[in-house]
Amino acid sequence: MAALIVVIVLILFALFVAAKTVRIIPQARAGVVERLGRYSRTLTPGLTIVIPFIDRVKPLIDLREQVIAFAPQPVITEDNVSVMIDTVLYFTITEPKSATYEIANPLQAIEQLTVTTLRNVIGGLTLEQTLTSRDQINSQLRIVLDEATGRWGIRINRVEIKSVDPPATIQEAMEKQMRAERDRRAAILNAEGVKQSQILTAEGEKQSAVLKAEGARAAAILRSEGEAKAIDTVFRAIHEGAPDQALLSYQYLQMLPQLAQGEANKIFIIPSEFSQALGNLGDVVSKVTGGEARPAVPPPPPDPPPPEQG
Repeated sequence: MAALIVVIVLILFALFVAAKTVRIIPQARAGVVERLGRYSRTLTPGLTIVIPFIDRVKPLIDLREQVIAFAPQPVITEDNVSVMIDTVLYFTITEPKSATYEIANPLQAIEQLTVTTLRNVIGGLTLEQTLTSRDQINSQLRIVLDEATGRWGIRINRVEIKSVDPPATIQEAMEKQMRAERDRRAAILNAEGVKQSQILTAEGEKQSAVLKAEGARAAAILRSEGEAKAIDTVFRAIHEGAPDQALLSYQYLQMLPQLAQGEANKIFIIPSEFSQALGNLGDVVSKVTGGEARPAVPPPPPDPPPPEQG
């Protein structure tokens, strides 16, 4: 019975020693081995053997990219405005040995370093620059943090600012400013539209007036040309027809009533050729009726006769 117990104990001890000797490291993990309290080597993923009771494997280190979100931190800008800023940090452990022995608490160290760096960066910016320059702030934070954590075996991949929350009074003032700016832009756009409309209307009226003037000019030219052609045709017809003195006198008498038309014509002047025209007309009538022709009335003296009331 005692021998059986000894055998069982030996088997359990052998299994324990085998478990301590053979270690399996998962993918994207790393193990730091200490031999007699000093750093010996770093275990890579796969099957490995260590010396039990002499080698000690520290807790495995995750080599994947890790994300840590920090609580909102109060930061004062250059123009003395206190804002609350939330940050998110993405980092990767590249050197398991340095991450184990160079820093005691990596996450706490990264958080404190992020807060101090963020205050230094935001302290040199105004509130407006803080709200509009997130990419610039993220880049500056990443450069500073990556430089500081490089000796810890940690690489800072990205630093993102989740939110920037100014005080309620500042937010209200910013909203009023934004509304005023939108109203100003709307007024400017409205004024520009009215201006363009007036310019287009004036251009249309100008073009319309020019076209009307050109049309009136063309019509006047055509009308003048028509009248000139009509006068030329009448003149040619008169000369080709060779009218006698009697016809001309008759036409002259027909034009006299037209000269006297109109309310403004209060005085009608009988020209000196009126007696000659009557005489010629009388000769024509005498010839038609078979009578003798009367001698032509001699022309009046050069001085015009006194006017008669019309």
